[in-house]
Amino acid sequence: MVTLRDAVVLVGGFPLLSGLNLELEAGTLSVVTGANGAGKTSLLRLIGGLVGLTSGSGRVSDIDLATGDLRELRRRVGWLGHEGSFYDDLSANENLAFAAKALARPTNEIAGVLDRVGLTSRASMPAKLLSAGQRRRLGLAWILLRRPALWLLDEPYASLDDEGRTFFDQLVGDVVESGATVLVSAHDPLRSSTLHPRTLTLAGGLVVGDRS
Repeated sequence: MVTLRDAVVLVGGFPLLSGLNLELEAGTLSVVTGANGAGKTSLLRLIGGLVGLTSGSGRVSDIDLATGDLRELRRRVGWLGHEGSFYDDLSANENLAFAAKALARPTNEIAGVLDRVGLTSRASMPAKLLSAGQRRRLGLAWILLRRPALWLLDEPYASLDDEGRTFFDQLVGDVVESGATVLVSAHDPLRSSTLHPRTLTLAGGLVVGDRS
């Protein structure tokens, strides 16, 4: 699913990734850990087509990160960042309806997706009135609606309470079991005893640890 060779990403002359090598098999769960500034978010953004490759080579599925269509790549992946890409004045239901129309997905799936992430009772509430944890759930609902083969989740535990973290672990387990590839960035390894991810440790924009 993902292959990076000597991947370098520079922003303003500063190396966010410094010659990183990585391979991710399809249908697997991997967690990227490391201190702030280690390159975790930059790695996810590179794989998701949100930043360009300065040097080295990389491929995500059949798309070359140096020469391929990064817009097409962004359409294919499910991205959950620190801020959800929502219209604040639209309800959760309306946000997903807008996404479904843009993605040519049937709107009759929305109710089921909202139920799966526990937002049925908040479906008509404007996104700006949702709590931070509920907005994270709405972000996950948006990805579920898209059904991508690759999920990129940047610090998904942020703003989630214990119940939300348990829900997240269950959802990730289901997604991987269905055949999707999931890459998670986190300061610490996932705590669930039911998930057994590959754990990658980053420092200075390089993979310095790799444990299955």
